[in-house]
Amino acid sequence: MKVPSIAISPLAGVAAVAAALALAGCGETAKVAPEATIGPRPQLAEPNKTLIPTVNVATAVGWTDTAAPKPAQGLRVNALARGLDHPRWVYTLPNGDVLVAESNKPPKPEGSSDGGSGPMGKIRNWVMGKVMGRAGAGVPSANRITLLRDADGDGAVEVRQVFLSNLSSPFGMALVGNELFIANADALVKVPYTEGQTSASAAPTVVTPLPAGINHHWTKNVVANPEGTKLYVTVGSNSNIGENGMAAEDGRAAIWEVDVKSGEKRLFASGLRNPNGMAWHPETEALWTVVNERDEIGSDLVPDYLTSVKDGAFYGWPWSYYGSKVDARVTPPNPEMVAKAIAPDYALGAHVAALGLVFSDGRGLPPQFAGGAFIGEHGSWNRKPKSGYKVVFVPFSGGKPSGPPVDVLTGFLSADEKAHGRPVGVALDKSGALLVADDVGNVVWRVSAQAK
Repeated sequence: MKVPSIAISPLAGVAAVAAALALAGCGETAKVAPEATIGPRPQLAEPNKTLIPTVNVATAVGWTDTAAPKPAQGLRVNALARGLDHPRWVYTLPNGDVLVAESNKPPKPEGSSDGGSGPMGKIRNWVMGKVMGRAGAGVPSANRITLLRDADGDGAVEVRQVFLSNLSSPFGMALVGNELFIANADALVKVPYTEGQTSASAAPTVVTPLPAGINHHWTKNVVANPEGTKLYVTVGSNSNIGENGMAAEDGRAAIWEVDVKSGEKRLFASGLRNPNGMAWHPETEALWTVVNERDEIGSDLVPDYLTSVKDGAFYGWPWSYYGSKVDARVTPPNPEMVAKAIAPDYALGAHVAALGLVFSDGRGLPPQFAGGAFIGEHGSWNRKPKSGYKVVFVPFSGGKPSGPPVDVLTGFLSADEKAHGRPVGVALDKSGALLVADDVGNVVWRVSAQAK
């Protein structure tokens, strides 16, 4: 039977938003200690599916002109650039110039729905759009890449120039030879690049289309392999657990391998709900990624994770998580795929929204940060209490995580849990200092060793 469509009146909409915000104060609360959901063998609570998902959004307030997040002992932080427009990703060019993707979610196709069809899906989408606007995620996309140049290395930018505009929700960037590749929401594109140029000399050309459409998860990242012959592109799912139908998930929740010369692509790994940051381990040269797991089965589930990515591997989404943990909400079930699912390497905690990833290289930062991964945790919207909203460092030994995460940059949440900022992409600058894109604070932060 076809479910009739409904119209949402302005008064009903206001009431729905008020109800959602009220529910934020009485939503389901985490029962497992946060540290128990972190590590190679996280504690996985029983699913707790509530009628109304927990909504616990940190209202975006931004920073004052001089305020900044708090660095760990031995570190200092300064604003490399303020007043940007929703900076999501950072990329350092060989000459030290920094590219910043100023970007946000593209418009949805007419009639599309993130939250499934039917009256409840429409109400949920409308309410969540309003609620996420409070989190600073509702601004239009600037659709550009800006170049920052700190020529003398003092942490202050002397040149700030629009490098390329009129893109389509750009995110990841990768330079191979004299070509700069950019992952738009709908395609991988490229432009010619000459060292030192401050703006693109030609319009982008399409390398290969990427799955788009509803774009429940629109952020697409790209990295090149060490040889510069292949590109790896992340594509998140079009839903939480396949509620838009699996046809809408064709080619999604995956990492694609793209040939640099021909643009031909193949599926490299799948079952990854929303992979974002990717990086090559400097010793093993294994590809690693951070992944946002599914929502709406409790504040304790499911931990987002950091994992190595194996060619041809399947990581469970949507039918299971952490290997064989079946998600009973997904119908029809698929025991055959669940049997193939492998567990990720390292849990980062429930709903931290891990996005950025870069391995340290022993330069520019104290010795305790010499071997491991920096991760930008954008922060939860449906967990009580809130999680994430910080940059952490996971130490590595022998090519694997070897200890609990260490806080690197905190203070993005105020004492009354307002969001001054939300960290996203992370990268190392030419000196080895850590760069952090803050899309709510509209800042790129630079974290370096404290002066002795």
